[in-house]
Amino acid sequence: MARTSLSGFPELLPETRMVEQRAIDSLRRSFELHGFAGIETRAVEPLDQLLRKGETSKEVYLLRRLHEESVEGHSGIGLHFDLTVPFARYVLENAGKLSFPFRRYQIQKAWRGERPQEGRYREFTQADIDIVGRDALPFHHDVEVTRVMAQAMARLADPALLGLPGFRIQVNNRKLIQGFYAGLGVPDPEEAMRIVDKLDKLPAEKVGELLTELEGIDAAMADRILELAGIRSAEPAEVARAVRDLGVTHELLDTGLEELLALLSACADLHDEHVSIEADLSIARGLDYYTGTVFETRMTGYESLGSICSGGRYDALATDGKTTYPGVGISLGLSRVIVPVIARTGLRASRPVPSAVLVAVADEESRAASEAVAAALRTRDIPCEVAPTAAKFGKQIRYADRRGIPFVWFSGDEGDQVKDIRSGEQVAAEAATWAPPRDDLVPQVVSEP
Repeated sequence: MARTSLSGFPELLPETRMVEQRAIDSLRRSFELHGFAGIETRAVEPLDQLLRKGETSKEVYLLRRLHEESVEGHSGIGLHFDLTVPFARYVLENAGKLSFPFRRYQIQKAWRGERPQEGRYREFTQADIDIVGRDALPFHHDVEVTRVMAQAMARLADPALLGLPGFRIQVNNRKLIQGFYAGLGVPDPEEAMRIVDKLDKLPAEKVGELLTELEGIDAAMADRILELAGIRSAEPAEVARAVRDLGVTHELLDTGLEELLALLSACADLHDEHVSIEADLSIARGLDYYTGTVFETRMTGYESLGSICSGGRYDALATDGKTTYPGVGISLGLSRVIVPVIARTGLRASRPVPSAVLVAVADEESRAASEAVAAALRTRDIPCEVAPTAAKFGKQIRYADRRGIPFVWFSGDEGDQVKDIRSGEQVAAEAATWAPPRDDLVPQVVSEP
């Protein structure tokens, strides 16, 4: 019986899965170069933990046994919808075994029951980095995670690796916003921030109307809030001047502005054709556990996807009542980036298998000799496989061609030979010394519109 695919659960063919794997390998390498240790948390969490963030409560997938008999109809656990909540729990449970500041990266699946669309899936892969301290975490770690993720994304955008579109990291600081609102006299800064955070989805006029519906905010105050949100620049001096020109003063505003300017200055050297880092004072991040630096990221040409990489500073997300574990982290939606780019550009591996060589089999009696050749090639990290049958050599060559394998190896009494089946060139070779050209050793990432 034919089965239809499940919407929101992307599955990739081998030649596109290789693109995703190349991205995962690159991210892992980037993170480990900066001393981040990889972890993996369980797929499920208790509901009281998952529902702490509130806004995603309708999207949690619950788990139940087929014959669940509980009053609730479920087992009290659900699939995690991001990696932050599980990580906070992980830190609390393992605090006595961890060294702080604890630097972790996590590349793992998550699940969210939202309406599937381009860039939004019910099952997806996230790539997170966080630095967590015990009781205190200096601000320079905010700069560090920004730089690490910027460099990781620059590698993904490098044509020598994947050639993904460029990335624009937008940064702000919640202290700056809260201080500005306090200086204005906004009665409920948190609610005002949640409304301002809708600027990427709603026109400024509509956001202004929503602000005036809040108690204590008139049209003039709403205009000042929107003026602040309209400030965008990669130049620290321009950001400072634009904020000060608004004429609002508050100690918390000064602290937030100082941190934002420090981050921009510290990341100025990372600007290139692949990645830019700029202040965008409309970025508020609706989740109220963020306390300082906040990030969002857009991908060039794919702005309709919204933010593909976000996060920020949180000073009290993880606490056991006695000790607080402040942290700063940033999360890249890997599926959110890779799947749409593959769909739009035809990005794929140059062949659907890792094998560079097919070792032919003259007859079943000589299969052991062919296996020995393959073993010798593999000791030198040359991916290869042995022909599944001792068919005529012409059929074995066609088999290699269908799989995209560029070379076929033949053994004989007068010595071994290897054939490039694309050009037809055939040369003498020894398994202990021969190697394919560098570009043929592993599949290359190519674009096929």
